[in-house]
Amino acid sequence: MMENTPIIGLLGNPNAGKSSLFNHLTGLTQKVGNFPGVTVDIKVGYMKVGEEKVQIIDFPGIYSLFPSSHEEKMVVSTLLNPHAPKRPDRIIYVIDSNQINKHFLLLTQLLELDIPILVVLNMMDIARDNGLEIKAKELEAFLNLPVIEVSSRTMEGYGLLKEGIQKLLEEESGSAVRFYKFNDAEKIVADQVSKKLEVKNLYQAKLIAHHHEWLGFISKEEHQFINELCRINSFNNLSLQINETMRRFDDFTIKLSKYIVDKSSKGQNITDKIDRLTTNPVVGPLIFFGILFFIFQAIFEWSSFPMDIIDHGFNDSGERLKEILPKSWVTEMLIDGLWTGLGGILVFVPQIALLFFLITILEETGYMARAVYMFDRIMQKFGMNGRSIVALISGGACAIPAIMSTRTILNWRERLITIFVTPLISCSARIPVYTVLIGLCIPDKLILGYFNLKGLVFFSIYIVGIVVTLLAALCMKLILKSNERSFLMIEMPEYKWPSWKNILINVYEKVRSYVFEAGKVIIVIALLLWFLASYGPKTKMADGYALAQKEAVEKQLNPTEANALANAYKIENSYAGILGKAFEPVIKPLGYDWKIGIALICSFAAREVFVGTMATIYSIEDTEDSQTLLARMQNAVDPKSGRKIYTLATCLSLITFYTFALQCMSTLAVTHRETRSWKWPILQFTIFGLLAYVSSFIVFQLFS
Repeated sequence: MMENTPIIGLLGNPNAGKSSLFNHLTGLTQKVGNFPGVTVDIKVGYMKVGEEKVQIIDFPGIYSLFPSSHEEKMVVSTLLNPHAPKRPDRIIYVIDSNQINKHFLLLTQLLELDIPILVVLNMMDIARDNGLEIKAKELEAFLNLPVIEVSSRTMEGYGLLKEGIQKLLEEESGSAVRFYKFNDAEKIVADQVSKKLEVKNLYQAKLIAHHHEWLGFISKEEHQFINELCRINSFNNLSLQINETMRRFDDFTIKLSKYIVDKSSKGQNITDKIDRLTTNPVVGPLIFFGILFFIFQAIFEWSSFPMDIIDHGFNDSGERLKEILPKSWVTEMLIDGLWTGLGGILVFVPQIALLFFLITILEETGYMARAVYMFDRIMQKFGMNGRSIVALISGGACAIPAIMSTRTILNWRERLITIFVTPLISCSARIPVYTVLIGLCIPDKLILGYFNLKGLVFFSIYIVGIVVTLLAALCMKLILKSNERSFLMIEMPEYKWPSWKNILINVYEKVRSYVFEAGKVIIVIALLLWFLASYGPKTKMADGYALAQKEAVEKQLNPTEANALANAYKIENSYAGILGKAFEPVIKPLGYDWKIGIALICSFAAREVFVGTMATIYSIEDTEDSQTLLARMQNAVDPKSGRKIYTLATCLSLITFYTFALQCMSTLAVTHRETRSWKWPILQFTIFGLLAYVSSFIVFQLFS
């Protein structure tokens, strides 16, 4: 990025609709970034304004410049640091038009920073439906700021918004309107801090005095200076914050009433009526679990057709490529290694896309906030709070962003417990494993004529994960002691129709992340496995080939059977076979053979590698057959006993192992980053690993 590229910050309260606005402005140019030196994610994108390229930053939602959460602190720190690389030159302030009073506090604070601001009144279509009339032109004159009415759902006002952004770039200073006057102590402190730190804006200097203890850009000497300055001038941090906030509310609440006319009847609106059901202590949880049940049924029912097309397409095209390309180790590497590994990635894209599609709909409509509120009391019994439900639901997609989302939990014990148990919720990386294993042992039939049995089993896996998650949280609650009080503050947004553009962009980002991030790991391991499974010590490989020829003659096998036998001996005597057999005694009590052992070892890099590993092993072992991976695994037998390898007991044992084992290095890394200690990820890995081993052993013995 060029240094002179203008930076526009999208700011506003949570649920104001900033992300919808951001998606409309930047499209697919966006990417996820970080604040320098910290782990809080921000979205960065670009748009063309005339001939100029502009950087747009979607900051996390905040309520005030007096922050309480980790994310809010990082946003405030960026605004106060005059040298921050992501400090915006201009601000687009997004307001939910249905709740202008609530959103106005932060705007009055931002005005004081003297940064050019464009005010966007979002969700105007909903506001009108609710009987609200906003006198935007009069409000614009009152604030001395441009005010534009938009609707992310109907695209109303987006043409005017782009014109407004062009004019915003021409502005050099902010509005002169102010809603707060400093008292004597604030004037003295702000003036002295301004001179000491060479900060021109006095309100910026005053906020630095308020927050200097946690601001990373303040030096030790400057901390000491501000501490002494505050002490001498009786600059009481908390009382001044409360005083400023109350005076601002008193001032703008009366003035704003002139520009907002409420023509609605005072009866319940549609949101209130829906909330009577969704937040009901009896009906609400039933609706929630009904939604989850629908999601898991849909993942199996709706994605099976495109998955079959992709699976058969890769297998058939792989066989055709083998016929076309010259026989060589390069062809084998490309088809049995790279092509098979790629197919193992793409075949699960329909399921992962569908999962994120449905979860994003829940977020877009406003239902997720109700789930947080509804489960707060229940979660507190297990040492967590309502916000933990967001992490646990997000964990159904990926544990990494789910763990990062716990930053909004202010109580350290509740946050730590949520971080620790979140990996027990089955994530999207487990979906490929569950899909293959359920396909191997569960018949494809309907229960009561409507419910797919595979979907019911899939749902049951998640329910087991949820139960164990809550039990683990309860154990941690009994171990960890804290006198810190638990509380939940959450804003309930209006229910609204989801923005399909937002949903599709989110699904695209998540699928792209799966294909390129997880895909890189899977491809590398697939190629490595191809090498390990294709080559081995020369003497062992030669002995294996000789044994295969001898056995083929003795059993009078036809050429196809003889070739399959030779390939079986080849992989058994390869480096992969040697590694798997060394690991086999450990996993034999769980019902696994050495091939499954190789997949388990590889899965500790990432769970989804299991399927790619099995695909590579069976493609090398069965080079003459164009069957799908599922068919090959269904036909797999123990060469010594002749019994099927993937019995009901083995498959259920494997499902149990993958439900509980923490096989994701990235999750361990993010736990370390969030807790700032290796103690917790090591405990996670050890405890969940032991739980997986013991429970898998019990399941195998029960169903054998």
